[in-house]
Amino acid sequence: MDQEYERRLLRQINYQNLPKKSRMTKSLGAASSPVSVKSGDRFIPTRAGSNWSINFHYANENCRSPTQNHKAKDGSSDSSKDAVAYAALLRNELLGAGIETVPEPHTDDRRHEVLAQDSYSLFRYTVHTKRVPCDRGNEVSPFSLSPLSNKSHKLLRSPRKPARKISKIPFKVLDAPELQDDFYLNLVDWSAGNLLSVGLGACVYLWSACTSQVTRLCDLSVDGDSVTSVCWNERGSLVAVGTHKGYVQIWDAAGGRKLTCLEGHSARVGALAWNGEQLSSGSRDRVILQRDVRTPPCAERRLQGHRQEVCGLKWSPDHQHLASGGNDNKLLVWNSSSLVPVQQYSDHLAAVKAIAWSPHQHGLLASGGGTADRCLRFWNTLTGQALQSTDTGSQVCNLAWSKHANELVSTHGYSQNQILVWKYPSLTQVAKLTGHSYRVLYLAVSPDGEAIVTGAGDETLRFWNVFSKTRCTKESKSVLNLFTRIR
Repeated sequence: MDQEYERRLLRQINYQNLPKKSRMTKSLGAASSPVSVKSGDRFIPTRAGSNWSINFHYANENCRSPTQNHKAKDGSSDSSKDAVAYAALLRNELLGAGIETVPEPHTDDRRHEVLAQDSYSLFRYTVHTKRVPCDRGNEVSPFSLSPLSNKSHKLLRSPRKPARKISKIPFKVLDAPELQDDFYLNLVDWSAGNLLSVGLGACVYLWSACTSQVTRLCDLSVDGDSVTSVCWNERGSLVAVGTHKGYVQIWDAAGGRKLTCLEGHSARVGALAWNGEQLSSGSRDRVILQRDVRTPPCAERRLQGHRQEVCGLKWSPDHQHLASGGNDNKLLVWNSSSLVPVQQYSDHLAAVKAIAWSPHQHGLLASGGGTADRCLRFWNTLTGQALQSTDTGSQVCNLAWSKHANELVSTHGYSQNQILVWKYPSLTQVAKLTGHSYRVLYLAVSPDGEAIVTGAGDETLRFWNVFSKTRCTKESKSVLNLFTRIR
């Protein structure tokens, strides 16, 4: 803990310990008339100089609305940490709590953690004959004029955890001409081999995050077709391309050659999802097809449950369940063997494109609704129960969980066009990023899980450090340095 912070707390405590007359002299000045104080046979403590805003900081927070509490979190994190440190200091001096480190005020949304530790009582009716051994190594000097105990000195000198900072500006911006402003398409994906695939008009381009080299994978203009979705397999060697005419092409990224072309859909394919060697495709024809790319095209499973276009597909981390969202405002969950959905959620009031399975909690599914809904909702697919929801204030276009922490990022359209980072399960906003002038329709996470790329109808791709681990401030922020370390 820095010395300025320690001096500020000590000054405040010493002020509280001053007699009333001295405090009044300091506050009123030498020109004030003397105040006569009558004393009787009873001791009545004076509270005229008490700092109620600090002493009852947590009580004041309970009286605020959730919006005010949220603003207080964003704007006065330092003051809340000071209040927690002051409360811990009081517990040490009055109750002998023995707190040596300053706890985080909002860890797991438990604001009253310090005040709730009632291991010591203020009023005791038993005499303690056993003396508490002193810590000779860090004992306060007997000549010290400080009124604080050993533990409080350790508390004041304990290091404070630095506040997490997320950059509000992207570290790289790429032009993406002909990137369509269509809510129902999925035109950006990031492979395990650190290649970014982007569908621009009738072409699919690959951008290497290691070398910044751009190559064109395919051009569908020869067939009079256009790209409506792209998706890498888990190994990052194959990329599936959905087209406007309803075809699904499988391309070898390293060789730059088309391996196969799958038919079966009668309308555009806007959603793709790999599950090992199986590929699921969702179309405007309301059908989901599951096919194994190693077998003949005739071997397929048809999943029919949506009444309008399928715009979102995601397989669970255990490869057992497929979540699908459609323009019919439905969120369906399928297993790997049944042809009918095992669960159906109808709480959303608009199209469900944003779908994400949690990598930290088995069976936890997050979904986001369109313009008429604007809500993030969380589901326990093991029991089929709705967990919680929050109104984001704008159209939810994409969702992605962090690999390193229990957080998720959401991208939004009408009318804020922002990127929000959420902490789960408290659903507090960690950061709000702006920069796109159109709806942020596309989202992909880097293979190391530390950065994201977003695409919008403003025909730009923006790279953000959202889930980055703690780095040295002197470390270079070049693209080569950020993306050469693949875990």
